[in-house]
Amino acid sequence: YYVYILLNETQTRSYTGVTDDVDKRLTEHNAGRVKSSRPYRPYKIIYTESFETLKEARQKERFYKSTTGRRRLKEMFFK
Repeated sequence: YYVYILLNETQTRSYTGVTDDVDKRLTEHNAGRVKSSRPYRPYKIIYTESFETLKEARQKERFYKSTTGRRRLKEMFFK
């Protein structure tokens, strides 16, 4: 399983999610099949992290969506 982070072309929106096929999921986002990310497409993958179990991946996704996790992502990609 993978935690992935997408960034739209204007670099104003990011999206964090979990999947077992990152390329397929990116295609779904860019095709407009994901309601929450549809208005801000197209996206590109800026980060992926792999995990053995879905539970571990979901925990990391939850962290990246927290205030501390968002701050960490900002430090990693936007400075």
